[in-house]
Amino acid sequence: MRIAVIDDWQDVASDVVDWAPLRALGQVDFLPDYPADNEALVARLLPYDVICVMRERTLFDAELIRGLSNLKLLATGGMRNAAIDLAAANALGVQVVGTESYKHAAPELTWALIMASTRNLLAEAASLQSGGWQIGLGGDLHGKTLGILGLGSIGEKVAKFGQAFGMKVIAWSENLTAERASSVGVTWVSKQELFAQADVLSVHLVLSERTRGLVDREALGWMKPRALLVNTARGPIVDEDALVEALKANRLGGAALDVFSVEPLPANHPFRTLPNVLATPHVGYVSANNYRVFYGQMIEDILAWHDGQPIRLLA
Repeated sequence: MRIAVIDDWQDVASDVVDWAPLRALGQVDFLPDYPADNEALVARLLPYDVICVMRERTLFDAELIRGLSNLKLLATGGMRNAAIDLAAANALGVQVVGTESYKHAAPELTWALIMASTRNLLAEAASLQSGGWQIGLGGDLHGKTLGILGLGSIGEKVAKFGQAFGMKVIAWSENLTAERASSVGVTWVSKQELFAQADVLSVHLVLSERTRGLVDREALGWMKPRALLVNTARGPIVDEDALVEALKANRLGGAALDVFSVEPLPANHPFRTLPNVLATPHVGYVSANNYRVFYGQMIEDILAWHDGQPIRLLA
């Protein structure tokens, strides 16, 4: 059996966990660098029976899966991967398995972005490194309002961070109830009230056709002129053109972004240069503990599948 580990942009997979259990099944190859077009991917990956992928990096569409005639199993980090055409995989006899996630990585990154943006840490650190000193006045969180768009497991953790910092926390999503919000000390509000009242608005929704573009031009127009928009969920939830317009016109205080509609972010994208944007390269789930969970459970998935008892199958 031949097993490929791809999508390892940092070239760390071979050291994060012990892959020795899989070597009893066959050869394990680590391919941190790989071409992006399907023709080249087929040429590179055709020999492999099993491919381990990172969530939403390489696009495994029907064309690519069809071209990989030896492929029998895809193991992905996380229990969702919008980059894999599950229907095509099932139709072509390729099983897809997932992993759990370390639940603290994304909330911690979210709060780091909020803190860094509020206190203007990037500019202050750059000033210090270039020989300067203080250049601005930092903001404050205590007493301000944190708006949570999507009070799931990640949104709830971020809400608790806000409460610990003395913030009033409000939340809305299409399915959120006042009772659910109240159970974690959060106030349920309407969508417009969420955007209008928040000093910091943090997005924590799952991307779906219902949530795609939900943070649109109208919603951004409801926000306070000095408010901060934070998105560590998925890029397409936010209308990027509308957000760029608002930031350029200073109709919004700033944006802290870890996710984008196109990833990697194009070299000429305004988010790379706008002074009121703090952007990071989708590192919300890129933490040591999360990678240990991802890769460790991929190994478990492959062993279980090889024994004829697959676990964590994705429908």
